[in-house]
Amino acid sequence: MVKRPCILWIVTTQWRASATGYAGDPQARTPTLDRLAAGGVNYAQAVTPHPFGPFARAALLTGVPSPQNGVRDYFDPLPVGSRTVAHTLAEMGYETAFFGKWHLGKRDPEAPLVGEAHARQCVPEGARGGFEFWEGFESGFLLNDPWLHGTRLPEPQRFPGYQSAVVGERAAAWLASRREGRTESPWFACVSLEAPHPPYAAPADGVAPCDPAGLQLPGNVPRGGAAEAQARRELAGYYAHIEATDRAIGRLVDSVADDDPIVVVTSVHGDMHGAHGLFRKGWPHEESVRVPLLVWRRSGSPSGNAGRRSDEAVSLLELPAWSAAWAEGGATPPGGLYASISMPSVVRLPHQCDRGWRGVRTPTRKLVLDADGQPWLFFDLAADPGEQCNLIDAPEWAAERAALLAHL
Repeated sequence: MVKRPCILWIVTTQWRASATGYAGDPQARTPTLDRLAAGGVNYAQAVTPHPFGPFARAALLTGVPSPQNGVRDYFDPLPVGSRTVAHTLAEMGYETAFFGKWHLGKRDPEAPLVGEAHARQCVPEGARGGFEFWEGFESGFLLNDPWLHGTRLPEPQRFPGYQSAVVGERAAAWLASRREGRTESPWFACVSLEAPHPPYAAPADGVAPCDPAGLQLPGNVPRGGAAEAQARRELAGYYAHIEATDRAIGRLVDSVADDDPIVVVTSVHGDMHGAHGLFRKGWPHEESVRVPLLVWRRSGSPSGNAGRRSDEAVSLLELPAWSAAWAEGGATPPGGLYASISMPSVVRLPHQCDRGWRGVRTPTRKLVLDADGQPWLFFDLAADPGEQCNLIDAPEWAAERAALLAHL
């Protein structure tokens, strides 16, 4: 009989793929992620299927893209009764647990998104995605002193400290209690962290912000105006939260070493940070759709040799199927040549993308259509990784555009 491995998903928010040490960003102090990349597999072309929180989270948990999973609008909850990875693994004998940011509950569009009221909103037991143990918060964007509720906390309770550290420590304590109780069944835990999402100026567990003036900006950030100033100001805090959250991830991974879990580290989307003069997410550009995706295990990654970089076209949509394969003792299923990306609807919040869209991305090309099917963007990512030359009307690329269109 196969000895099923424990599985740990660590899911961050707004951490773009380029903002890591192993990806070559000298401003990103990420020794934990660098260690996992060196000892595991780095899916360097990974994308989120939808670069906005609720859409991506619903897709990640169900393996079904939005809106087919029931989340079409930013305020749509994950439908009660939705089948998630928690159901699949529970049927395979796993104990399942969720910790941290949920962002799939029923929300009032007229209520403030930021603050204590949202952070204290309770997610009913029947709306927690099938997880046997659940402890978290709907949202609220409080990167410090989070409010938690759930299986062992019937009412929201505030916990002092940096949110990534608090959630990680609570998850580590629960997993340690299983070992102390000599529980034999394998576990699957999803630890969902809000950082490095705004507010970027919030304290970052003692990590000081960078000097904005000294930051190196990519070439696709316009210089000399408001976009550059905002990018520098926000990136200074962004990198501080990346460092603080990397530390919290390191402590969590080290705490469960005796269980030898398969560890996944990723993010639900990135952030534009001034690229093309744009900010936040929802956009089809690389800064918004590409995310870190690492698979590591101390005794050997199921994805291949330690330190391997994969350039397969993979999406967060695949993680439930990957986890089911690992649970059966199998290797990571191979990726493909194409990954679908889309925004099911417009999110009418400041700085976000102004239209719905759908597209297809390969490691070297990207085609994007408007919601009405009109061509919008086409990039040669191999020659133009900063997406500064839109080739949507270039006649010499017509055949490639047509080939990609067939995969939409």
